[in-house]
Amino acid sequence: QVQLVESGGGLVQPGGSLRLSCAASGFIFSSYPMYWLRQAPGKGLEWVSGIGPGGGSTYYAESVKGRFTTSRDNAKNTFYLHMNGLKPEDTALYYCARRCPGSACHWVASYKYDYSGQGTQVTVSS
Repeated sequence: QVQLVESGGGLVQPGGSLRLSCAASGFIFSSYPMYWLRQAPGKGLEWVSGIGPGGGSTYYAESVKGRFTTSRDNAKNTFYLHMNGLKPEDTALYYCARRCPGSACHWVASYKYDYSGQGTQVTVSS
């Protein structure tokens, strides 16, 4: 079955950096675009970034553009979110998600996904 497992979260000071990882299994990872999503305390789910199947196309929410970078290693069935210049407003539970290929999908903004992981907590605080 499809599994997505995030790791790499933690407590970091403002201006610091973290790298999140998402290990995927149970499907042909290299065939799917993948997303990072996040949910801050008391707020709704927010789309953060996406990456195409081959890794050549990446796209970002305005709130993280220029600070976050996503990449993938299809040989390892893993993709990453490199976060620099972290701000307190980046504090959230971060999820990785698989783009939904069909119609029975969950939606966040204009992005549809079918599976997500359990999340990894990122806390930005001094």
